[in-house]
Amino acid sequence: MDTATGPTFRDATDADVDALVALVESAYRGDASRAGWTTEADILDGQRTDPEGVRQVIKTPDSRLLVVEREGGIVACCQLEHRGTHAYFGMFAVSPTLQGSGLGKAVMAEAERLARADWGATEMHMTVISVRDDLIGWYERRGYRRTGEMTPFPYGDERFGIPRRPDLRFELLVKPLV
Repeated sequence: MDTATGPTFRDATDADVDALVALVESAYRGDASRAGWTTEADILDGQRTDPEGVRQVIKTPDSRLLVVEREGGIVACCQLEHRGTHAYFGMFAVSPTLQGSGLGKAVMAEAERLARADWGATEMHMTVISVRDDLIGWYERRGYRRTGEMTPFPYGDERFGIPRRPDLRFELLVKPLV
């Protein structure tokens, strides 16, 4: 990643909603997502999020939606939510054309730093679709561990996408923040 034009971080506002929906969709759904490696296009159709879902994250107490900008444009985002002694990490998206550049690592490091500094969180939790071995491997290389704790995928709720296979579940991944 070119540090001369490195990312800047800020909290999302209502004015960012449309750009954030477009970013998340581009990173995970449809043919555009195939430019990056985080695509879910082979396992899910439909939407990944919508304006109401993004607004809800922005407005939820003890939650923040971190916007990452570079050269005046939104290039990445992630959700942080304070949940007692741990923080939840979600809605992580990096522009497909910037995936593999080190930007995702930088976003994750900043999110972990903020969770420790702002909330005193001792762990970061996230859920990942359990069949996403490549993505889980990426998180494991960043210190997250699989717990084996699964929650069902919300089949029938198209706000989370339209599954293309019957075996989707979310697995909890955890990382100590020391």
